Amino acid sequence: MIEAHQLTKRYGDKVAVDRLDFVVQPGAVTGFLGPNGAGKSTTMRMIVGLDAPTSGSVSVNGCRYAQHPAPLQEVGALLEAKSIHPGRSAFDHLMALAYTHGISRRRVRRVIELTGLEAVANKRAGAFSLGMAQRLGIAAALLADPAIVMLDEPVNGLDPEGVLWIRNLLRSLAAQGRTVFVSSHLMSEMALVADHLIIVGRGRLLADTTVQDLIRQAGGDSVKVATADPGRLREVLAAPGVEISGQAGSEELQVTGMSPRSIGLAAAEHGIPLFELTATTVSLEQAFMDLTRDSVEYHGAGSDLATAGRRA
Repeated sequence: MIEAHQLTKRYGDKVAVDRLDFVVQPGAVTGFLGPNGAGKSTTMRMIVGLDAPTSGSVSVNGCRYAQHPAPLQEVGALLEAKSIHPGRSAFDHLMALAYTHGISRRRVRRVIELTGLEAVANKRAGAFSLGMAQRLGIAAALLADPAIVMLDEPVNGLDPEGVLWIRNLLRSLAAQGRTVFVSSHLMSEMALVADHLIIVGRGRLLADTTVQDLIRQAGGDSVKVATADPGRLREVLAAPGVEISGQAGSEELQVTGMSPRSIGLAAAEHGIPLFELTATTVSLEQAFMDLTRDSVEYHGAGSDLATAGRRA
Protein backbone atom coordinates (compact mmCIF):
# COMPACT_ATOMS: atom_id res chain seq x y z
CA MET A 1 0.00 0.00 0.00
CA ILE A 2 1.13 3.54 -0.80
CA GLU A 3 -0.25 6.40 1.32
CA ALA A 4 0.31 10.10 0.63
CA HIS A 5 -0.76 12.76 3.14
CA GLN A 6 -0.66 16.43 2.10
CA LEU A 7 2.36 15.56 -0.05
CA THR A 8 3.96 18.74 -1.37
CA LYS A 9 7.10 19.53 -3.39
CA ARG A 10 8.34 22.99 -4.32
CA TYR A 11 11.28 23.98 -6.48
CA GLY A 12 11.77 27.63 -5.65
CA ASP A 13 8.54 29.39 -6.63
CA LYS A 14 7.34 26.39 -8.63
CA VAL A 15 4.88 24.06 -6.88
CA ALA A 16 5.35 20.68 -8.57
CA VAL A 17 3.15 18.68 -6.17
CA ASP A 18 0.48 20.43 -4.14
CA ARG A 19 -0.94 18.75 -1.00
CA LEU A 20 -1.74 15.40 -2.53
CA ASP A 21 -3.80 12.93 -0.50
CA PHE A 22 -4.30 9.44 -1.90
CA VAL A 23 -4.03 5.73 -1.09
CA VAL A 24 -2.97 3.07 -3.59
CA GLN A 25 -4.52 -0.22 -2.53
CA PRO A 26 -3.13 -3.75 -3.05
CA GLY A 27 -4.86 -6.21 -5.36
CA ALA A 28 -5.62 -3.65 -8.07
CA VAL A 29 -3.96 -1.81 -10.94
CA THR A 30 -4.05 1.91 -10.15
CA GLY A 31 -3.43 4.25 -13.06
CA PHE A 32 -1.63 7.53 -12.28
CA LEU A 33 -2.71 10.05 -14.91
CA GLY A 34 -2.17 13.70 -15.67
CA PRO A 35 -0.96 16.08 -18.38
CA ASN A 36 2.74 16.77 -18.88
CA GLY A 37 4.04 18.77 -15.94
CA ALA A 38 1.26 17.57 -13.63
CA GLY A 39 3.69 16.24 -11.01
CA LYS A 40 3.43 12.50 -11.64
CA SER A 41 7.14 11.74 -11.94
CA THR A 42 7.99 13.99 -8.99
CA THR A 43 5.41 12.16 -6.88
CA MET A 44 6.84 8.78 -7.85
CA ARG A 45 10.36 9.97 -7.03
CA MET A 46 9.21 11.06 -3.57
CA ILE A 47 7.62 7.65 -2.97
CA VAL A 48 11.02 5.95 -3.28
CA GLY A 49 13.00 8.72 -1.58
CA LEU A 50 14.75 10.15 -4.64
CA ASP A 51 13.21 13.55 -3.87
CA ALA A 52 12.39 14.82 -0.39
CA PRO A 53 8.94 16.36 0.19
CA THR A 54 8.84 20.03 1.06
CA SER A 55 5.99 19.14 3.39
CA GLY A 56 3.59 16.28 3.97
CA SER A 57 4.55 12.61 3.84
CA VAL A 58 4.37 9.45 1.78
CA SER A 59 4.74 5.89 3.09
CA VAL A 60 5.00 2.43 1.57
CA ASN A 61 3.60 -0.45 3.57
CA GLY A 62 3.45 1.63 6.73
CA CYS A 63 6.73 3.57 6.75
CA ARG A 64 9.06 5.67 4.60
CA TYR A 65 10.82 3.79 1.83
CA ALA A 66 14.28 4.45 3.34
CA GLN A 67 13.26 2.89 6.65
CA HIS A 68 12.73 -0.57 5.16
CA PRO A 69 15.68 -2.92 5.74
CA ALA A 70 15.21 -4.47 2.27
CA PRO A 71 13.57 -1.70 0.19
CA LEU A 72 13.67 -3.62 -3.11
CA GLN A 73 11.40 -6.23 -1.55
CA GLU A 74 8.89 -3.48 -0.73
CA VAL A 75 8.88 -1.42 -3.93
CA GLY A 76 10.11 -2.42 -7.36
CA ALA A 77 10.23 0.74 -9.46
CA LEU A 78 10.88 1.70 -13.06
CA LEU A 79 11.23 5.47 -13.28
CA GLU A 80 13.75 5.85 -16.12
CA ALA A 81 14.30 3.07 -18.62
CA LYS A 82 17.78 4.22 -19.65
CA SER A 83 19.21 4.50 -16.11
CA ILE A 84 21.60 1.62 -16.71
CA HIS A 85 25.36 1.31 -17.14
CA PRO A 86 25.75 1.19 -20.94
CA GLY A 87 28.80 -1.07 -20.78
CA ARG A 88 27.15 -3.81 -18.74
CA SER A 89 25.15 -6.64 -20.16
CA ALA A 90 21.54 -7.05 -19.10
CA PHE A 91 22.54 -10.05 -16.99
CA ASP A 92 25.39 -8.18 -15.27
CA HIS A 93 23.15 -5.18 -14.59
CA LEU A 94 20.64 -7.39 -12.82
CA MET A 95 23.36 -9.33 -10.98
CA ALA A 96 24.83 -6.07 -9.65
CA LEU A 97 21.42 -5.27 -8.16
CA ALA A 98 21.00 -8.83 -6.89
CA TYR A 99 24.30 -8.77 -4.98
CA THR A 100 23.15 -5.77 -2.93
CA HIS A 101 20.09 -7.64 -1.65
CA GLY A 102 21.26 -11.24 -1.44
CA ILE A 103 19.15 -12.24 -4.42
CA SER A 104 20.07 -15.49 -6.14
CA ARG A 105 21.38 -15.98 -9.67
CA ARG A 106 18.35 -18.23 -10.23
CA ARG A 107 16.03 -15.29 -9.58
CA VAL A 108 17.99 -13.16 -12.05
CA ARG A 109 17.54 -15.87 -14.67
CA ARG A 110 13.83 -16.04 -13.82
CA VAL A 111 13.14 -12.32 -14.38
CA ILE A 112 15.17 -12.40 -17.61
CA GLU A 113 12.89 -15.17 -18.81
CA LEU A 114 9.78 -13.41 -17.52
CA THR A 115 10.59 -10.20 -19.41
CA GLY A 116 11.66 -11.87 -22.65
CA LEU A 117 15.32 -10.87 -22.47
CA GLU A 118 16.91 -14.30 -22.97
CA ALA A 119 18.19 -13.51 -26.47
CA VAL A 120 19.93 -10.29 -25.39
CA ALA A 121 20.87 -11.13 -21.79
CA ASN A 122 24.60 -11.08 -22.56
CA LYS A 123 24.55 -8.01 -24.79
CA ARG A 124 25.56 -4.53 -23.65
CA ALA A 125 22.54 -2.63 -22.39
CA GLY A 126 23.81 0.62 -23.89
CA ALA A 127 22.93 -0.68 -27.35
CA PHE A 128 19.36 -1.60 -26.39
CA SER A 129 16.38 -0.02 -28.09
CA LEU A 130 13.95 1.87 -25.86
CA GLY A 131 11.65 -1.15 -25.85
CA MET A 132 14.38 -3.54 -24.71
CA ALA A 133 15.55 -1.03 -22.12
CA GLN A 134 11.97 -0.91 -20.81
CA ARG A 135 11.95 -4.68 -20.44
CA LEU A 136 15.27 -4.56 -18.58
CA GLY A 137 13.91 -1.85 -16.28
CA ILE A 138 10.83 -3.95 -15.55
CA ALA A 139 13.07 -6.97 -14.87
CA ALA A 140 14.98 -4.88 -12.31
CA ALA A 141 11.71 -3.74 -10.73
CA LEU A 142 10.55 -7.36 -10.33
CA LEU A 143 13.92 -8.70 -9.20
CA ALA A 144 13.27 -8.81 -5.46
CA ASP A 145 9.67 -10.08 -5.86
CA PRO A 146 8.32 -6.81 -4.36
CA ALA A 147 4.97 -6.23 -2.70
CA ILE A 148 4.57 -2.96 -4.63
CA VAL A 149 5.34 -2.49 -8.33
CA MET A 150 5.58 1.13 -9.53
CA LEU A 151 6.16 1.82 -13.22
CA ASP A 152 6.45 5.19 -14.96
CA GLU A 153 5.31 4.97 -18.62
CA PRO A 154 6.19 1.26 -18.94
CA VAL A 155 4.84 0.80 -22.50
CA ASN A 156 7.02 3.49 -24.07
CA GLY A 157 8.93 1.97 -26.98
CA LEU A 158 7.21 -1.40 -26.81
CA ASP A 159 5.84 -3.06 -29.93
CA PRO A 160 2.21 -4.37 -29.96
CA GLU A 161 3.30 -7.75 -28.58
CA GLY A 162 5.18 -5.97 -25.81
CA VAL A 163 2.19 -3.79 -24.97
CA LEU A 164 -0.01 -6.89 -24.67
CA TRP A 165 2.66 -8.53 -22.52
CA ILE A 166 2.87 -5.61 -20.05
CA ARG A 167 -0.93 -5.44 -19.92
CA ASN A 168 -1.17 -9.10 -18.91
CA LEU A 169 1.77 -8.72 -16.50
CA LEU A 170 0.12 -5.85 -14.63
CA ARG A 171 -3.12 -7.77 -14.30
CA SER A 172 -1.34 -10.88 -13.02
CA LEU A 173 0.65 -8.88 -10.44
CA ALA A 174 -2.54 -7.31 -9.11
CA ALA A 175 -4.26 -10.72 -9.05
CA GLN A 176 -1.44 -11.92 -6.80
CA GLY A 177 -2.42 -9.25 -4.27
CA ARG A 178 0.36 -6.80 -5.06
CA THR A 179 0.01 -3.02 -5.18
CA VAL A 180 0.43 -1.94 -8.82
CA PHE A 181 0.89 1.79 -9.52
CA VAL A 182 1.38 2.79 -13.18
CA SER A 183 1.63 6.14 -14.92
CA SER A 184 0.79 6.40 -18.61
CA HIS A 185 -0.30 8.84 -21.29
CA LEU A 186 -2.01 6.05 -23.24
CA MET A 187 -5.65 6.29 -22.22
CA SER A 188 -6.59 3.30 -24.37
CA GLU A 189 -4.25 1.11 -22.30
CA MET A 190 -5.44 2.49 -18.99
CA ALA A 191 -9.03 1.83 -20.02
CA LEU A 192 -8.13 -1.83 -20.56
CA VAL A 193 -5.92 -2.51 -17.55
CA ALA A 194 -6.68 -0.06 -14.71
CA ASP A 195 -9.11 -0.81 -11.90
CA HIS A 196 -8.67 2.57 -10.23
CA LEU A 197 -7.44 6.01 -11.30
CA ILE A 198 -5.61 8.82 -9.53
CA ILE A 199 -5.59 11.91 -11.75
CA VAL A 200 -3.54 15.03 -11.06
CA GLY A 201 -3.20 18.39 -12.75
CA ARG A 202 -0.76 21.17 -11.90
CA GLY A 203 0.30 19.12 -8.90
CA ARG A 204 -3.20 18.86 -7.42
CA LEU A 205 -5.54 15.91 -7.09
CA LEU A 206 -8.34 16.10 -9.66
CA ALA A 207 -9.92 12.67 -9.24
CA ASP A 208 -9.57 9.49 -7.19
CA THR A 209 -12.05 7.14 -8.82
CA THR A 210 -12.68 4.10 -11.00
CA VAL A 211 -12.59 4.14 -14.79
CA GLN A 212 -16.33 3.43 -14.92
CA ASP A 213 -17.25 6.23 -12.51
CA LEU A 214 -15.07 8.77 -14.34
CA ILE A 215 -16.70 7.92 -17.67
CA ARG A 216 -20.15 8.03 -16.09
CA GLN A 217 -19.49 11.47 -14.60
CA ALA A 218 -18.35 12.68 -18.02
CA GLY A 219 -21.71 11.70 -19.51
CA GLY A 220 -20.82 8.22 -20.66
CA ASP A 221 -23.11 5.25 -21.05
CA SER A 222 -25.94 7.29 -22.53
CA VAL A 223 -28.47 6.25 -25.16
CA LYS A 224 -29.53 8.20 -28.24
CA VAL A 225 -33.25 7.73 -28.96
CA ALA A 226 -35.25 9.04 -31.94
CA THR A 227 -39.05 9.02 -31.92
CA ALA A 228 -41.96 10.91 -33.45
CA ASP A 229 -43.32 11.61 -29.95
CA PRO A 230 -40.35 12.72 -27.79
CA GLY A 231 -42.59 14.52 -25.30
CA ARG A 232 -44.54 11.38 -24.45
CA LEU A 233 -41.39 9.27 -24.33
CA ARG A 234 -39.91 11.73 -21.81
CA GLU A 235 -42.93 11.16 -19.57
CA VAL A 236 -42.67 7.38 -19.88
CA LEU A 237 -38.93 7.26 -19.11
CA ALA A 238 -38.94 9.82 -16.29
CA ALA A 239 -37.63 8.18 -13.10
CA PRO A 240 -35.13 8.81 -10.31
CA GLY A 241 -31.57 8.59 -11.63
CA VAL A 242 -32.64 8.99 -15.28
CA GLU A 243 -31.51 12.13 -17.13
CA ILE A 244 -33.13 13.07 -20.43
CA SER A 245 -31.99 15.89 -22.69
CA GLY A 246 -32.86 17.07 -26.20
CA GLN A 247 -33.51 20.19 -28.20
CA ALA A 248 -37.03 21.55 -28.59
CA GLY A 249 -38.62 20.42 -31.85
CA SER A 250 -36.11 17.59 -32.34
CA GLU A 251 -37.07 13.94 -32.57
CA GLU A 252 -33.84 12.93 -30.78
CA LEU A 253 -33.35 12.46 -27.05
CA GLN A 254 -30.22 11.62 -25.06
CA VAL A 255 -30.98 9.34 -22.11
CA THR A 256 -28.55 8.62 -19.27
CA GLY A 257 -29.17 6.13 -16.48
CA MET A 258 -31.22 3.64 -18.45
CA SER A 259 -30.15 0.78 -20.74
CA PRO A 260 -31.22 0.55 -24.42
CA ARG A 261 -33.14 -2.62 -23.58
CA SER A 262 -35.13 -0.91 -20.82
CA ILE A 263 -35.89 2.08 -23.04
CA GLY A 264 -37.04 -0.15 -25.89
CA LEU A 265 -39.31 -2.21 -23.61
CA ALA A 266 -40.84 0.89 -22.02
CA ALA A 267 -41.52 2.45 -25.43
CA ALA A 268 -43.09 -0.77 -26.76
CA GLU A 269 -45.27 -1.12 -23.67
CA HIS A 270 -46.75 2.35 -24.30
CA GLY A 271 -46.97 2.00 -28.07
CA ILE A 272 -44.32 4.61 -28.87
CA PRO A 273 -42.49 3.82 -32.13
CA LEU A 274 -38.71 4.33 -32.10
CA PHE A 275 -36.66 5.25 -35.16
CA GLU A 276 -33.27 4.89 -33.47
CA LEU A 277 -31.93 3.38 -30.26
CA THR A 278 -28.14 3.69 -30.02
CA ALA A 279 -25.89 3.29 -26.99
CA THR A 280 -23.08 5.84 -26.84
CA THR A 281 -20.09 5.75 -24.49
CA VAL A 282 -17.62 8.49 -23.70
CA SER A 283 -14.06 7.16 -23.97
CA LEU A 284 -11.63 7.36 -21.08
CA GLU A 285 -9.53 9.68 -23.25
CA GLN A 286 -12.41 12.11 -23.69
CA ALA A 287 -13.32 11.95 -19.99
CA PHE A 288 -9.67 12.61 -19.10
CA MET A 289 -9.43 15.53 -21.53
CA ASP A 290 -12.60 17.07 -20.12
CA LEU A 291 -11.35 16.72 -16.55
CA THR A 292 -7.85 18.08 -17.17
CA ARG A 293 -8.64 20.78 -19.73
CA ASP A 294 -7.89 23.61 -17.30
CA SER A 295 -4.76 21.89 -15.96
CA VAL A 296 -2.78 21.54 -19.19
CA GLU A 297 0.38 23.66 -19.08
CA TYR A 298 1.72 22.97 -22.56
CA HIS A 299 -0.73 23.63 -25.39
CA GLY A 300 0.10 22.94 -29.02
CA ALA A 301 -0.83 25.23 -31.88
CA GLY A 302 -1.35 22.64 -34.59
CA SER A 303 -4.06 24.50 -36.46
CA ASP A 304 -1.99 27.70 -36.57
CA LEU A 305 1.04 25.81 -37.84
CA ALA A 306 -1.03 24.08 -40.49
CA THR A 307 -2.39 27.43 -41.62
CA ALA A 308 1.09 28.91 -41.72
CA GLY A 309 2.27 25.93 -43.76
CA ARG A 310 -0.44 26.48 -46.36
CA ARG A 311 0.46 30.14 -46.64
CA ALA A 312 4.18 29.48 -47.05
